[in-house]
Amino acid sequence: MKEVKKLISEKQVKHVANLAKLEFAEEEISSFTNTLDRIIEMFEQLDEVDTTDVPFTSNVVNDINVLREDVPVKGMDRELLMKNVPEKENGFIKLPAVLEDGGDA
Repeated sequence: MKEVKKLISEKQVKHVANLAKLEFAEEEISSFTNTLDRIIEMFEQLDEVDTTDVPFTSNVVNDINVLREDVPVKGMDRELLMKNVPEKENGFIKLPAVLEDGGDA
């Protein structure tokens, strides 16, 4: 039986999951590794397409730099906004720390 070369390893999948702060069971890691490997294979097939005479396109829409007029508008009422906030401190919305060593937010 011919051995299939893996394009991504379980170690790499675990590393990316850790960076994204995701936790998966071992059987899920194996499944994700296989799925990601198939996705990478599909992208590599694009290298086989001959694009010699295909003009470069970076935008499929003809509109370039469509800007709106910069007009100041009144923001949301602060009292109304803070009414729905679960936790606040000194007039600001308080959020949990997102960094491991971030301490209190």
